[in-house]
Amino acid sequence: MSTIKLLIVDDQKYVREGFRTILELEEDMEVIGIVENGKEACESAAILEPDVMLLDIQMPVMNGLEALRYIRANHPKIKVIILTTFAESDYILEGMAEGAQGYVMKDMDADRLIESIRDVMKGQYILPSLIAAKLAQHARELHHKVGLAKREVQTIQLTYREKELARLLVQGLSNQEVAEMMCIAEGTARNYISNLYSKIGVEDRTQAILLLQDLM
Repeated sequence: MSTIKLLIVDDQKYVREGFRTILELEEDMEVIGIVENGKEACESAAILEPDVMLLDIQMPVMNGLEALRYIRANHPKIKVIILTTFAESDYILEGMAEGAQGYVMKDMDADRLIESIRDVMKGQYILPSLIAAKLAQHARELHHKVGLAKREVQTIQLTYREKELARLLVQGLSNQEVAEMMCIAEGTARNYISNLYSKIGVEDRTQAILLLQDLM
């Protein structure tokens, strides 16, 4: 059995050390580094080449989402699992859009944490039940808004380029994948997506996809 190389990124020492203690007990896992902010995560990714990065969101110097964008663009083979708390779950959609392979709660029990890492290595996406429930609540809240917005969005005329972008978003592609398909930089893709959100009057990707399906 090959060893899973892990990099832990969190600004709280007790979290870093706690995860390391748990994971180093597993024969198929090796913690090859622990760092405390997104900048160090980006630097360590190139040097250590981990298989999986456990990445916190709220950190000084560079936050987790900024680091995630860099990792996905420059080290796409590294699988990134976001470390989160229920209070931070508003970042879920953005993290999913940027290409994270899943989320684990910081207070998740050891067995489930270990199982989640192994599942990610098998290509599965990890979404704890608490976060899934919040997404479901978000979807319910959107239902009424989308129903009203669909009447207005039918009158919007998209350009050829906007239709191409809309098609890729509806397919569920990440920002990096959109950039590759459209042959543009990832930063440019994010700007295009933001402009499209403004044009159709939505605030996030879930709302956009629901509305764009009616325009395709």
